[in-house]
This record gives sequence, C-alpha cells and structure tokens, in this order.
Amino acid sequence: MPLDKRVTIKIPRPLYERLKMIIQGTGFSSVNEFIVYVMRDIASAGKLKGEVGLSKQEVELIRKRLATLGYLSENE
Repeated sequence: MPLDKRVTIKIPRPLYERLKMIIQGTGFSSVNEFIVYVMRDIASAGKLKGEVGLSKQEVELIRKRLATLGYLSENE
C-alpha cells in the first residue's frame, strides 16, 4: 500500500503495550495489523452508536413474554 494512502492514529502508550501483549502468539505481526483488523470488522458491521438498542417491536415482544410469565400485568 503506498504511503500516501495511510494516516497515523495516536493511541495511549499503555493501550499500545497491552495490545502488544495480547497479540503475542496470535498470528498478528504488529499492533497496527491488529488494530486495522478490528476496525475493519467494526466498520463492516455498519453499526456503532445508537443502533445497538432494542427496536420497539422487540421491547413489545419482551413485555408480552414477561406478562405471560406473570412478571408484568397486562397493562404495564
């Protein structure tokens, strides 16, 4: 990859050192390679903030199940 297609991202040194220890024996050749792998995985999901909660339909289904089990009254 040509140098002009890369950017530098700064992370705290303690985090870098911790990641360096974590990747030992995993097949990742560097912390940078590991970070790129993780970021690609997150980016490919297309979700990050605000999309991890339950939908209204999911909440309603859970409420119905809890009511059926006797944990909630029908009008809660």
